[in-house]
Amino acid sequence: MKLRPVVLVLLLLAGFYYVTTHLAATGAMPWARQLAADPASAITATSSVTTSALRGATGSFDLTEAAAAPAFDGEEQQNIAVYKKALSSVVNITSTTVQFDFFYGPVPQQGQGSGFILDKQGLILTNNHVIEGGQRIEVTLSDKHKYKAERIGVDVNHDLALIKITAPNLIPAVLSDSNGLVVGQRVYAIGNPFGLNGTMTRGIISSIRSIRGPNNNPIEDAIQTDAAVNPGNSGGPLLNSRGEVIGITTLIASNGADQSSGIGFAIPINTAKAVLDDFQKFGHARRPSLDVQTLPVSPDIAEQIGLPVDYGILIERVLPGGAAERAGLRGGTQRMYQGNTPVMLGGDLIVAIDGQDIATPQDLSGVMNRHRAGDTVTITVFRGKRKMDLKVQLGDAKGNSQQA
Repeated sequence: MKLRPVVLVLLLLAGFYYVTTHLAATGAMPWARQLAADPASAITATSSVTTSALRGATGSFDLTEAAAAPAFDGEEQQNIAVYKKALSSVVNITSTTVQFDFFYGPVPQQGQGSGFILDKQGLILTNNHVIEGGQRIEVTLSDKHKYKAERIGVDVNHDLALIKITAPNLIPAVLSDSNGLVVGQRVYAIGNPFGLNGTMTRGIISSIRSIRGPNNNPIEDAIQTDAAVNPGNSGGPLLNSRGEVIGITTLIASNGADQSSGIGFAIPINTAKAVLDDFQKFGHARRPSLDVQTLPVSPDIAEQIGLPVDYGILIERVLPGGAAERAGLRGGTQRMYQGNTPVMLGGDLIVAIDGQDIATPQDLSGVMNRHRAGDTVTITVFRGKRKMDLKVQLGDAKGNSQQA
């Protein structure tokens, strides 16, 4: 009786040995070999693989193949859905300029970028630097058809451009709201990096921050992302997980390498909407302006000229008939030199707008970017030692915005 358990154990071991060696060797159980190499994957693959034998001049060997294509998981399904929804709205833009070589022979130079369709009439949004200086602009749709494009308007300060093609069956992109974006949410970039049409990359929003654009212009609330962005992505859409446009891919922080370093930036779509609204109503972007020339104040300058605070921007000159003059702001009256540069002192010192401290010209530009021409703001200034608030209706600076 005591031998019965021992016999049962021996029979079980013999059965296991037979299954894992004899049947595996004959191909009857291909997962046995996989079990030894990778037990976890073998468990999930037992019912989805087959073995086929290949024989030829080089010998024979077995291939373990999937019996059927596996279903996509939830994450993959979302990636595919975003790509399918947005791809038809994304375009490749080629801008051609003609330069001259040493012998004054014409040499065409081409630059590439991306853009996306706004409406069925053929309006396309892109970056100004994608088409800047281009004498011929060509748009390639996702179906590979090419069309000549014309400029409708550009806004250099926001690095945005509106172009137009005439083509049938266009599919507009869906624009979202860029207010309330959250660091960590998933984003997708579709464009034409290095001329590779229809490329999608994925990442997250890494930060929302103010940066300097390609022309050193401020971009407020720029969307920073680690989605791979390379030359050729400029002007293309940055999308949320529903395939809606939340930004226009604009800039990469490449540290001189001219390729992705995991830090890319996009102009928020709400900024573009405001510019588009201006194009539609006025034919140009109405960039707000105080109509002043200013001098940034450092602690050293403040001490030298006896200012009541050691920060702010000093109004050197008020432009005649401009917003500041109409509101009663005053420019400088005393000429002095900062090195070899003449400056005018004695004007109002701007220290805040709508309660936000203004310490540098960049602070002022940031406030202007959040407003529209015609908006009224409250400007806090020091006039001598006296602190005062003035209401100013912002003017319209048209210098860097035009209709083509």
